[in-house]
Amino acid sequence: MQNQEPRPPPGFEPLFRTSPFLDTVGPLFYRKEPDGGFVVGLRVLPKHANARGSAHGGLLLTLIDVALGYRAAFSQDPPAALTTASVCADFAGAPKVGDWVEAHVDVQKVGSRLAFANAFLMVNGERLVRASAVFSRSTGALPGSASAAPVRGE
Repeated sequence: MQNQEPRPPPGFEPLFRTSPFLDTVGPLFYRKEPDGGFVVGLRVLPKHANARGSAHGGLLLTLIDVALGYRAAFSQDPPAALTTASVCADFAGAPKVGDWVEAHVDVQKVGSRLAFANAFLMVNGERLVRASAVFSRSTGALPGSASAAPVRGE
């Protein structure tokens, strides 16, 4: 039987920052990593499915955008205010309802004007989607980030 509960695997907790849109998409979760970064994940629920019973591509692109953007923003102290300029994704498979999907991100560079990051969406250790994104950087810190940032190094 497929897992119909949004409950994450051990070590994951509710995402530290959300929005009205993400509240309708989620729930989203994150897990801190030893390097100070984090992995973003979600359980594919029936509300996330397309007509074939797989996770909708729009859901997966949303997860990619959130994970890439948050990971790039919070790689800086204070967190950078970033806006998505471009996202490219290649789909090699599709998660099914009940699957736990994790976004593993590598931040390539956060410069004074642009930020670059790459990610894989993984299910049970298998790479299903690879993605890259470019973000434009605004001046100042990410609004509301002081109280919402994950603790580094824990």
